[in-house]
Amino acid sequence: MLAALTLVMWSHGSNGKEAQSRYCAETMVCMTITSPASDASHPYTTLTPDRVLDALASIGLYGDGRLMALNSYENRVYQIHLEEPHHDQRVVVAKFYRPERWSRAQILEEHALSAELLAQDIPAVAPLVLNGATLHEAEGFAFSVSPWRGGRMPELDDFDVLESVGRFLARIHHVGAARPFSSRPALDAHSFGTEPRDWLQTHDSLPLEVQRAWHTACDEALQLVQAHPVLAGGYRDSTSEDRIEPIRRLRLHGDCHPGNILWTPTDRPDSGPHFVDLDDARSGPAVQDLWMLLSGERQQQTQQLCALLDGYEQLRPFDRRELALIEPLRTLRLIHYSAWLARRWSDPIFPINFPWFGTPDYWRGQVDMLHEQIEAMQAEPLVCG
Repeated sequence: MLAALTLVMWSHGSNGKEAQSRYCAETMVCMTITSPASDASHPYTTLTPDRVLDALASIGLYGDGRLMALNSYENRVYQIHLEEPHHDQRVVVAKFYRPERWSRAQILEEHALSAELLAQDIPAVAPLVLNGATLHEAEGFAFSVSPWRGGRMPELDDFDVLESVGRFLARIHHVGAARPFSSRPALDAHSFGTEPRDWLQTHDSLPLEVQRAWHTACDEALQLVQAHPVLAGGYRDSTSEDRIEPIRRLRLHGDCHPGNILWTPTDRPDSGPHFVDLDDARSGPAVQDLWMLLSGERQQQTQQLCALLDGYEQLRPFDRRELALIEPLRTLRLIHYSAWLARRWSDPIFPINFPWFGTPDYWRGQVDMLHEQIEAMQAEPLVCG
């Protein structure tokens, strides 16, 4: 969940508030995060700039004191300038994983997928191998260090850009289909739908006046989602007895929205997309990595989808049955997102940056969106000729 937006810059050894104010004034882009001492109960409160630099020093990288916190709510991610370049890298990005979210084996599967993509010359941003490893531990955190890549979000109203992104997604999926994950979970109706719903109910996360309406709409929506075998808990691979080949699951980026694609203009070296942040990599249908790149009204989404598929199908077949999964996947993301915010509420960065969450108006809006999704899932799916 990393986007290419800068939040806060620390200048090591200077007044942090002055550095932040100066950066915000110069760029007019700033979001507030809490002081490390604001909530002593949360693990990230101990991750001060000094400790970030100490963690890098423990693996032989020495920052020159300039740190920039990047927009990542799930983890803590910092852009760091080095005193001496590491293999021509003067700037690196350090990611400190949220404790207890992923196991070590699951994080290493993320890193292995990144390495496989790079081995096929696919422009993904993978962790550096330092002291023989990509995953390190310091200050009570697991962390990795990656090269810094510049770029901007792709212009998704440009069909040439969409076609190019489609080709690269096909290449990613070709690698992803080569073997399954052994530790990382699948994207399905249980993990993104029924489990988040049940968690919200168990923890009394909804205001009393909205509980019944939300649960009724959520249950109706999940019934429609579970009508798709690849998303239902009973999914199984095909056997010789199957008359219809089921939709295939493969290793995915998992969170392929525009903020996780850094676009370099065609007149510069390494032009085109760089895919970042495989933190949400899971198994699932290929369309999961396409639908979040669609926006606007139905006609606009159809045009965008066709441009993506024009590029995708130059290199890899796409099962058009997966187009019927777009609205069910959007529904699962809607449910999962609310539960994600509720689970993370003890992290002080969340109440500050999502002050509207949890109010009766928020949940009424969610009820309305679930009703819209119920209608959308019963409508004809998008099609491309």
